[in-house]
Amino acid sequence: MDIVDRKILAELQEDGRLSVTELAHRVGLSVSPCHRRLRELERSGVISGYRALVDAEAVGLGFQALVFVTMLQEDRDTVIALEEAVAAIPQVVRAERLFGDPDYLLRVVSADLAAFRTLYDEALATLPGVQRLSSTLVMKHVVQDRPLPS
Repeated sequence: MDIVDRKILAELQEDGRLSVTELAHRVGLSVSPCHRRLRELERSGVISGYRALVDAEAVGLGFQALVFVTMLQEDRDTVIALEEAVAAIPQVVRAERLFGDPDYLLRVVSADLAAFRTLYDEALATLPGVQRLSSTLVMKHVVQDRPLPS
C-alpha cells in the first residue's frame, strides 16, 4: 500500500459515494489506474464494503447505552453461544470482546429508557454464561464514525 492508496482510502472514508472520475481527480490519477487500485483495495479486503451512516435519533433510536458483560464461565461453547446470541439482537450495534474485566462491551440502541429496560430484561439478562451486566448511558457522542488515520 502506497501513498496513493492511502489517499484513495482517505477520500472514500470522507465520501463513499464519490464517482471513480471524481476520486481519480482528487488523488491525482487518471480514471483507469484509479479504478484498478480501487478494485484491488476491494478485492484484498482493505475496503470491506460501503454503507450509509444513519442518524440513530432521526430514526427513533436516540437512546444509547453501553453494556459491560462479565462472564461467569468462559469455556469455548459458552463464549460461542454468547456471541451468537449477541449477534442475533438487532439493537446491539457494536459488540467487542475485551481482555480483562469486563469481558464484553456492547453498544445498544433503543427508542427510549422503557424500550431499553425491556431489551435488558428479555434479551441481555438471558444471555448464556453471564455473571453480571453493568450499564451506563451515553450522554453525548464526542467522536463518532471517524475515518481511520492514514
